[in-house]
Amino acid sequence: MLPQLPPQYRSRPATATTADADAIHALVAVCEQELFGRVDTGVDGVLADLSLPTLDPRLDTLLVHDAAGELAARAWVNRGRRSEVDVHPAHREQGLGAALLDWVEARARELGSEWLTQTVADHDRQAAALLRDRGYGPLVTQWQLEIALPIDAAVPEPPSGITVRSFRSGDEQAAYQLTEDAFDEWQVRRKPYDEWARHTIERDTFAPSVSQLAFADDGELVGAVLALDVPELNEGYVERVAVRSDQRNRGIARLLLQSSFRAFHRQGQQACTLWTHSDTGALSLYERIGMTVRRSSTVYSKTW
Repeated sequence: MLPQLPPQYRSRPATATTADADAIHALVAVCEQELFGRVDTGVDGVLADLSLPTLDPRLDTLLVHDAAGELAARAWVNRGRRSEVDVHPAHREQGLGAALLDWVEARARELGSEWLTQTVADHDRQAAALLRDRGYGPLVTQWQLEIALPIDAAVPEPPSGITVRSFRSGDEQAAYQLTEDAFDEWQVRRKPYDEWARHTIERDTFAPSVSQLAFADDGELVGAVLALDVPELNEGYVERVAVRSDQRNRGIARLLLQSSFRAFHRQGQQACTLWTHSDTGALSLYERIGMTVRRSSTVYSKTW
């Protein structure tokens, strides 16, 4: 069911094509620039979302165009649980956000879900107010952390029995198993390999030479930092940090992160960022190695 829109707007599903990805990225970039004064989302991230094996673009996405054919808003819902809605600043106060929220909720119900989440930057008070008015409540807090890389980062010696090297071909399945095992402790569902890969190692910005892996003496992977290169921002980005449960509290995460920071610095990057949230309990770890909070978001949830 398509949403009721003002007469000057038309809607259609998105496609996993470069043209639609570029248009969505341009819309998201305008929204991020207005909110944060910078653009964080890359077009490869948009393509990764559109090509998720758990998302059918024909049914789970919607693009709203104005009379001139320009993209004014977009929405998508994945597995009836997670959703995103973005409205171009020039097209706000037209009811598009509320209409798309109606649509993602209706689609989630069609998929049999009894709840839905949406992440909103804490800067975006208007969007947060709309969600609260519609019965959404805060679920978790997310933080984007950053660290400046003005000098060659110091890297501690590995713990006894641990060796570290960069990611290379053949490490894919072990890295998937390790990170999903670690994230099982707080994530709602375990990602299938194809979905995980689209957001990590298959992205155009994946940086294997900067991604660091820790191995035990028996050759088993026990820790991983998977990183992306963001040249347009002159920054690195850490997509995944994971340490096997029986190897925690040995300094492995700190070792891998600082190894990755050093590698980014040697490539000329000026900073590195990552996201974490309140369910992981990892904020204090990142702060201890010198990272600071750049901005925060809230994941809102609604049940019915």
